[in-house]
Formats: sequence, structure tokens, C-alpha cells
Amino acid sequence: MSAPLSPGRVVGTIHSPAALTAALKLPRGAVDFLELRVDAFAEAGKCDLLERSVERLRAPLLLTVRHPLEGGAGRLGAAQRRALYRRFLPQASLVDVELRSAKALEDVLAAARSQGAQVILSHHDFRKTPTLAKLQALRRAARRAGADVFKVAATANGARDAAVLLDFLTARGASAPALAVMGMGTFGKVSRLVLARAGSVLNYGFLDRAQVPGQWPAELLKKRLAELAL
Repeated sequence: MSAPLSPGRVVGTIHSPAALTAALKLPRGAVDFLELRVDAFAEAGKCDLLERSVERLRAPLLLTVRHPLEGGAGRLGAAQRRALYRRFLPQASLVDVELRSAKALEDVLAAARSQGAQVILSHHDFRKTPTLAKLQALRRAARRAGADVFKVAATANGARDAAVLLDFLTARGASAPALAVMGMGTFGKVSRLVLARAGSVLNYGFLDRAQVPGQWPAELLKKRLAELAL
């Protein structure tokens, strides 16, 4: 398995042909990872385009085929998602599967581990921020399922929501998986800076247009985090 991730890494998300075009123009080092949102390309019938372009991308790849209930494009079933994961898995350094899908796609996770890719188990809430107790329970479930990273993206409608996410990130136990924690919505942009600076290992930004309220452009996010590090 590759080395543990250090905090503050920035991920640029490729979720459309326009984002792919932007990603292909990025110089090396502009972002730390590029996320392939294969579900979005499958819905658009553009997986061949994505596959042809992968080798020209200048950053390690994070593979995602998102579940429809957690923001995935289209209505892909488990069998379709499994086939898409398998198709793009050889190029991936990181593989993201929702915690809810860990059992159904355990063969994908095993294949990822066998090739040395790190496993991200994720949870997305587009309505609210879960309670701290709920987030801690999800973290424990991710640990039991063998996550290298547990990712939480939750809607932060106010300062209290952002505070819950910060508490969750900073109160983790030594045995927990690494955490990637980010807010969406009203306090999304503020929370992403604070959480990345506080130790979130993966911090997502867009390349052509925001997918959810509260996202930063990926290159600008990396610049702002570098400024805060000073």
C-alpha cells in the first residue's frame, strides 16, 4: 500500500467533458489528485473519451463511481458501478466507495487493495450536518470495513454545523482512519479552508464549475491553503 496521505491535499474533480479539458491543461503540481467521476461520464455516454484521456492527466487519480443516493449521476446499479470501477481501476491511486456500498462492492475494494491503491469510504449528506455522535459511529463503521480514509461531505448551514465538522475532525482517535472532512452550502467555503488547515487529508475543488454550493476552484484552494500554511 502507498504511504499515508498528509493533510491538506487538494483534489480537482473531473465530472464533465469541460472539466476533463481543464484537467488536461493543468501543469504538474497544480493539484495533488484528480478525481474521475466516472458515473457522470457514464450518464453522458462519454466513458470512452475519459478512458482515452486518462494517461495524459498529470496527477495521481482518485476513482469514484458515485451511488445515486449520494450525488451520483444517473441511476447506476451495483453491477454497472462494479463494471465501471473495474474498467478504470488499473489507473487509480485512490478508490472511493460510499460506506453504504462497502459490502456490495467489497470485491472492488479487495482489488484496489491488491494493486496498492488506498481505499476511501465516504458519506455524503446534502441536507444537513449529522450529529457528532452519528459521525463518530460512521467513522467506526468505516474503520471496521478497512478504510484507509473516511470522507465526510455534509451541508453546513451555519457556524454550529461547521463547528461539529471541526470537532469530528480534531477529536479522532489514534486508531481511526485518516479523515477527509468538508462542508457544503452556506459555510462550505469557510469550512473547507479551516478543515483542510486542521488536518483534513483530501480537500475537493472544481475545475470548470462548482458541483455543490461552497466549493472552491481547485487551483485557488491549493493557493489559499499554501497562504494559510505560512
